[in-house]
Amino acid sequence: MRRLIFFLIIIFVAFSCQRKTTKMKLNYPVAKKVDSSTNFFGTIVKDPYRWMENENDPDLRKWIEAENQLTQKYLSQIPYRKDLFLRLKQLYNYERQSAPWFKGGKFFFFKNNGLQNQSVLYVMDSLGAKPEILLDPNKLSKDGTVALSTIAVSHDGRYLGYAVSRAGSDWQEIFVRDIDSKLDLPDHINWAKFTGITWYKDGFFYSRYPQPQKGQELTAQNLNQKVYYHKIGTPQQDDQLIFDNPRQPENGFSTSISSDERFLIVSEWHGTSGNRIYFKDLSQGNSKFVQLNQDFKYDFWFVDEINGKLLFITNYKAPNYKLIAVDPQNPKPQNWTDLLPERDYVLKSVSIADKDKIIAKYLKDVVSYIDVFDANGQKLYHLQLPAPGTAEISVSPYLAIGFLTLTSYTYPGTIFKFDVRTGKLEKYWQPRINGINLDDYETKQVFYKSFDGTPVPMFIVYKKGIKLNGKNPTWLYGYGGFNISLTPYFSSVRMLWLENGGIFAVANIRGGGEYGEKWHQAGTKLHKKNVFRDFIAAAQYLIDKKYTSPDYLVIQGASNGGLLIGAVVNMRPDLFKVAFPEVGVMDMLRYYKFTIGRAWASDYGLPTESKQMFEYIYSYSPLHNIRCDSSRVYPAIMVMTADHDDRVVPAHSFKYIATLQEKCKNNPNPLLIRIETKAGHGAGKPTDKILQEWADRYAFAYWNLGITPKVSIKLAHKNSKNQ
Repeated sequence: MRRLIFFLIIIFVAFSCQRKTTKMKLNYPVAKKVDSSTNFFGTIVKDPYRWMENENDPDLRKWIEAENQLTQKYLSQIPYRKDLFLRLKQLYNYERQSAPWFKGGKFFFFKNNGLQNQSVLYVMDSLGAKPEILLDPNKLSKDGTVALSTIAVSHDGRYLGYAVSRAGSDWQEIFVRDIDSKLDLPDHINWAKFTGITWYKDGFFYSRYPQPQKGQELTAQNLNQKVYYHKIGTPQQDDQLIFDNPRQPENGFSTSISSDERFLIVSEWHGTSGNRIYFKDLSQGNSKFVQLNQDFKYDFWFVDEINGKLLFITNYKAPNYKLIAVDPQNPKPQNWTDLLPERDYVLKSVSIADKDKIIAKYLKDVVSYIDVFDANGQKLYHLQLPAPGTAEISVSPYLAIGFLTLTSYTYPGTIFKFDVRTGKLEKYWQPRINGINLDDYETKQVFYKSFDGTPVPMFIVYKKGIKLNGKNPTWLYGYGGFNISLTPYFSSVRMLWLENGGIFAVANIRGGGEYGEKWHQAGTKLHKKNVFRDFIAAAQYLIDKKYTSPDYLVIQGASNGGLLIGAVVNMRPDLFKVAFPEVGVMDMLRYYKFTIGRAWASDYGLPTESKQMFEYIYSYSPLHNIRCDSSRVYPAIMVMTADHDDRVVPAHSFKYIATLQEKCKNNPNPLLIRIETKAGHGAGKPTDKILQEWADRYAFAYWNLGITPKVSIKLAHKNSKNQ
């Protein structure tokens, strides 16, 4: 009996200590305030933390250091933080590779042995031949913070053009490597950004901006992008200007070329939706560019040229997109032909294989659906996928074989060899993941009703046999913007949450591209609040159906999804226990003043364009709608950003957390910010930083849920000697 009483006392003390630590009083760093404001149509909006927009301000550096010290001190008190990292390292340590692709008579693919910071590029002379390392990005920096951002192989298979980004920045440097010798040539391009590498003869087209002023590389607006042609063996200053638009300096450009190198396509963009297309017949010497369409109302994505016709995917008079054929001799809209007419579900991509086979990938209720057609648009067959999920196609116009990669929430990326003529799939490569029985888990897709009755799809992933008692820790993720679709994909780090009895859910809310342009537009500008209400309705569904309850609900979103999390926390702080707004657009009244922010106006609208638009944006801007008191408690929040994020500049997160800590300093739950160094918006982040971030996310979440993850700790301790 005495032993039982002693045991109960130990449990009570341990539990009390954990709750006490979770609710500990935090002394937040005091950020200075300045007298700054803006008049929007008669409304004066104060902006006391505007000084944080100056990345070089010495006071900002001191504040960042103080915030990071506070966050690390808080996280260091969580006893299982290291164990989480060890288990994540185990889960992440499995070989991954991309599907091969064919170019210039050779096959190329990426492979990661499991814990390499960056995946390695390999080349093979033929399928089955011994792969050779063509480029190992891990050798470009000791800490893995230099990453490949763009690659392209020349049509003759002689050269590899590759661009690198440093410390996560969107700025790119372009280099050229001789494929046979595996050595770099002297060619070096600076200040490229938002560009591909489009090979033509003995050089390539690319897009770049003027060099920014020193000290403003990560914040200044990106203006006056131009398209250049670089000839191999010449210095950058000799590159030939191909295309620009000085009358609209905020516009940008991308290039593509037909597989026979005859037609050059330039896409001019003003925002993230809609573009203008220009094409040029390179076989005609001094031919001029021909403009295909007049405005930015519709999207046009170039596919290739077949039988002298240019193929484009477009939403012109087709919200779910269609494939059109354009005669370059008669390019006016009345002469366009619908090669693949619009369907009830969304056309996402088109690839050309075996000279004249059209492989069309659709999205049907958020999973891939693939049909194959001939050059005239006649259906040849439907490609039956081995499982529902997200499929990616890798084919060449010159081969009758290709590859298909399939993934889902409990289906790791598996590569199939694809006979284009018959549709036969043959397993080519499958990852081996140790220590996880994926058959123990299942995925369910539900359709819940939003506030206005609109049905919204949501995926829910969990361990089989879970009890719907409202006490399951649940991780809800969302994005809702820019026509981006959240399709199923496998993540080994997510398995830590699932193996501990957690639920993972993804809400396919409006603003995305899951149901075409109408679904996208229903979450933009004066309809943006639909996005937030859809997400709140997803949370409410999970609560009503007893998957979880507000005491066990964690929410996460990044970039536009960071805006989402900031907005819904302001709207319904009572609904969530933990929130991760990451690299978010938090100051909606000034987002357009930095780097490429103005391009987002196609989704957000501009607060300066009308009083109505200002008032609407102002009413949900995360920074400007923070309200908390003793009766309005905010969840535990860990804002996440990075010092080299020049997509959504970290000033958004800085101003948001400073305001949150000022106005909610007595909030019983922690309000912290984690600022990563030598990292950017997310792309190219090295493995070590990814694992450290996820360990901190899970530690913060479990600690504030009052849950000790047990399975992870056991496995981590058991195998840690082998790490």
